[in-house]
Amino acid sequence: MKQPTEQDIRASFINCTKGEAKRLAVPRDLDELPWDDLDFLGWRDPGAPDRSCLVTEQEGRLVGVVLRSSPSQRGFLHRSLCSLCLTTHPGGGVSLMTARKTGAAGREGNSVGVYVCTDLACSLYVRGRKVPSSTVRVEESLTLEERIARTRNNLAAFLDKLRA
Repeated sequence: MKQPTEQDIRASFINCTKGEAKRLAVPRDLDELPWDDLDFLGWRDPGAPDRSCLVTEQEGRLVGVVLRSSPSQRGFLHRSLCSLCLTTHPGGGVSLMTARKTGAAGREGNSVGVYVCTDLACSLYVRGRKVPSSTVRVEESLTLEERIARTRNNLAAFLDKLRA
């Protein structure tokens, strides 16, 4: 992913108003992120713990979505699977996050949900740059490129549902 500016990020959101996008907290450490290893930029809003944001490149342009996370967390003994990168996490490592749909459907309150890594570091888990806490990584027969493509395809399918 190419490094976007804060202004590019704010202009990318498809499921909130321009005013809401202007008020969102955007990470201040954009220059320090490993952009070559990111399929999307994801972060949790420090001022609103139940709100997260995700920005990715799709068809040559940035697409951003605001997500809301479910307040309930699973117990430590339970394991959950991220729908984007298929990484298994213990306890609260995966959260159900919902996003308001775009257009009239979103204004009517319709949303789409996805189970995703709570820290939104899917790209780093896929590449082995980050390892889930206290769990064994499942070995796959797919190559790294195939796992990256699968993650991108899963993200694209989620974004398509938001637009439907």
